[in-house]
Amino acid sequence: MSSNRPYKILVVDDEPDLEPLILQRMRRDIRRRQYTFVFARNGLEALEKLGADESIDLVLSDINMPQMDGLTLLSQIPNVSTDVRSVIISAYGDMKNIRTAMNRGAFDFVTKPIDFEDLRVTIERTLSHLLEWRDALESRNKLTVLQNELDIASSMQQSLLPSKFPEGETFQVFGRMEPARNVGGDFFDILNREQQRLGVVVADVSDKGVPAALFMMSSRTLIRAMSIGSATPGEVLASVNELLLEDNDSTMFVTLFYAVYDPENGTFTYANGGHNPPLLLHPDGTSEELPLTGGIALGLVPDFEYEERTLVLMPGDALILYTDGVTEAMNEDQEEFGVPRLINVFQVDPPSDAEDTTGRVFEAVHDFAGDADQSDDITCLVLHRRK
Repeated sequence: MSSNRPYKILVVDDEPDLEPLILQRMRRDIRRRQYTFVFARNGLEALEKLGADESIDLVLSDINMPQMDGLTLLSQIPNVSTDVRSVIISAYGDMKNIRTAMNRGAFDFVTKPIDFEDLRVTIERTLSHLLEWRDALESRNKLTVLQNELDIASSMQQSLLPSKFPEGETFQVFGRMEPARNVGGDFFDILNREQQRLGVVVADVSDKGVPAALFMMSSRTLIRAMSIGSATPGEVLASVNELLLEDNDSTMFVTLFYAVYDPENGTFTYANGGHNPPLLLHPDGTSEELPLTGGIALGLVPDFEYEERTLVLMPGDALILYTDGVTEAMNEDQEEFGVPRLINVFQVDPPSDAEDTTGRVFEAVHDFAGDADQSDDITCLVLHRRK
């Protein structure tokens, strides 16, 4: 991110110890003139400061406060300033309030006790989104065709996808998405879970363009919220399914694969909501598709229970999670790329690096398609267990 001035963050919390703690833990960012902080003890005081200071970029607010709580503050912020983003601070596992906060305009959330490394990542992602939004607004008067507006929307959508990928001594993760149009319905995500475990998500919305992109953003937010705590993959998919059904007048749906990986022992526990089964590649060049779990796409059937399966990744194994934009990519003769061609890519030269493996998938698909128009979003996420 870049700016001519430090980003200004308004912290709203009635705990007096939080102000010196933030100033101490964020002192390097303050010295580098990346951020400045102002503080308020409740929602009323926060609204006064927002009204008096147009340079505030982000509101970081607790929920439980006297005079005006954080949820009420979120509903009032648009009346004072439309050029800020909000992040809520919630008790660990308080899903009801987190969901309410998201519905009232919070961009993201952090949980107590505050993990300051996670807070930095959340602030950076939120401000990056705000910067993209401001750039879009600044450019809006100069745009003459819808194509230009969609280019900006594509940039904003890409900014929601992970750009930094976790890596450890025993594993690598890397992902990439190419929309068929300016904006698409595919997405992938990587979530930090408790006890150093990782959540991995690949999904595909039942449409293309702007409607699919909006449904994608809603699905992404819900999967991130529901994955907090000890919820299993099957429980997460069931919860997201119910929430998507609540306000789904467009009858859209999303196929979604969600798994939790434990680098400590290589266990990979997953639930599949009607999505393409990932391809498991072994270091000897053999491969197999993961067994299905009987799940259906999310947003279609209420009260559906999603089953789970668990496998152990052995050293050298790699999992390719992808959308049907990979296997259903067509060439000029209307032939599909298909799973067998995907397998052939790695039979002679098995994967040894997650980023390289992802690149090889896209290269193979593009070489096969040639000059044929891309008809669907292409998404690939690779999890590799090092030898």
